[in-house]
Amino acid sequence: MRIGAPKELHEGESRVAMTPASARDLQKLGHDCLVEAGAGLAAGFTDAAYEAAGVTVVADAATLWAEAEIVTKVRPPLEDELGRLREGQTLISFFYPGQNAEALGRARDAGATVIAMDMVPRISRAQKMDALSSMANIAGYRAVIEAGNNFGRFFTGQVTAAGKVPPARVLVIGAGVAGLAAIGTATSLGAQVQAFDVRPEVAEQIESMGAEFVFLDFEDTQDSSATGGYAAPSSPEFREKQLAKFRELAPETDIVITTALIPGRDAPVLWTKDMVEAMKPGSVIVDLAAERGGNCELTVPDDKFVTEGGVTIVGYTDFPSRMAAQSSTLYATNIRHMLADLTPGKDGVVDHDMDDDVIRGATATHAGEITYPPPKPRTAAIAAAPKKEKPRELTAEEKRGQEVAAFRAQTRSQVTLLAAGGAVMLLLGAVAPASFMSHFIVFALACFVGFQVIWNVSHSLHTPLMAVTNAISGIVILGALLQIGSGSFLVVLLSFIAVLIASINIVGGFLVTRRMLAMFRKS
Repeated sequence: MRIGAPKELHEGESRVAMTPASARDLQKLGHDCLVEAGAGLAAGFTDAAYEAAGVTVVADAATLWAEAEIVTKVRPPLEDELGRLREGQTLISFFYPGQNAEALGRARDAGATVIAMDMVPRISRAQKMDALSSMANIAGYRAVIEAGNNFGRFFTGQVTAAGKVPPARVLVIGAGVAGLAAIGTATSLGAQVQAFDVRPEVAEQIESMGAEFVFLDFEDTQDSSATGGYAAPSSPEFREKQLAKFRELAPETDIVITTALIPGRDAPVLWTKDMVEAMKPGSVIVDLAAERGGNCELTVPDDKFVTEGGVTIVGYTDFPSRMAAQSSTLYATNIRHMLADLTPGKDGVVDHDMDDDVIRGATATHAGEITYPPPKPRTAAIAAAPKKEKPRELTAEEKRGQEVAAFRAQTRSQVTLLAAGGAVMLLLGAVAPASFMSHFIVFALACFVGFQVIWNVSHSLHTPLMAVTNAISGIVILGALLQIGSGSFLVVLLSFIAVLIASINIVGGFLVTRRMLAMFRKS
């Protein structure tokens, strides 16, 4: 098959759907590759690089659309591009069929097959084709970079000769792929990060990345698997509780990054005008949902402005395009994996298997019919996970009851041990000679006092393993000192040797620890 990648016509779009590296892989699958002249320049891929990879560079878009049997794009097709679709041709691109009914109808009337990369189902087998996740990962990273560019302060806290600088407080709303990427980037820069998501099952992911999950004291059961791992619309009661929590956080938050989207719907408004007004001057809001209307009430798509209160609101819709080389590489790899599934044979012939969950889920039009929306995948979504029940908060009476029960159990255990120890001592006193009891008392005191003296030394001064060995050495030293005054020459000699060896062990342990700590000390 002849696979072509035209130059993107959307204003400001720098990505390209085919890179020289992906073209080489496509040729190994039995395909011929075409690219429009200049299509990859904005992403850093020259026509010469394509030619070196065996790609045919065509002069204009009309020639490419006429010659290519499969056309790969990034953005949804514009009017002129829809007019170039023909019967039997396959278009692979972001398409958003739920919001582009007219384009969907025109593609059907032309008899073309449309594979929407934004409709790839979120199942394990399709991760390699999940272009939304690839682009969201880049967008989340770039959002933090844009926030830092407009923030004017450190992300990390510092203590300098000129004074103390507190760390930036970052709030990430939505913990999907973009949100998790933003959390990871912000925490790596040293910020104090909080994150919120309506799906409680992502709390563990958030906390594992060093951020604090913002909990709501509200029972709102929601199954993320029902929406392919995405968040579903919340109830009005939950929304009010959510907004109240955000109003509480707004005055102390320096940077807000919003990523909340619901498939097939406009972005929910989660950061209202009064929250923006409550933020400190110099704060920054980066709205990754700007293309779908924005999560912030004041967001202007494709624009950045500063409010009267000094809050910067960034509503760019081209975050992945601002890192065009990386985005093109990942997106082209997603396309290549999709084409590998479409052409399972080595002859490069397309086998559009509508029984395949991935292909069927991504197909918007095929064989003169609109196939959107697709049926629910037979396999579970990646993000689906068994919901963990939130532990019930104990009342004051219940906590007191637990403490009393624990105290009683501990007391019974101690009384039992003391009784057993007393019985053993009485038995030994009845049968053992008097000299044995004096030595036994010395041994018991040595164990108790020596252990307490050494064990309570801070572990910052020695490793836990050395703490144990030094505690044993302390017992030996104390016991030997108590015996060293004995009249027997042999006992005195043995006590002296014991003190010497145990002292060497303790001093040597501290010296080794000192050398270990010196290795980590900055020069």
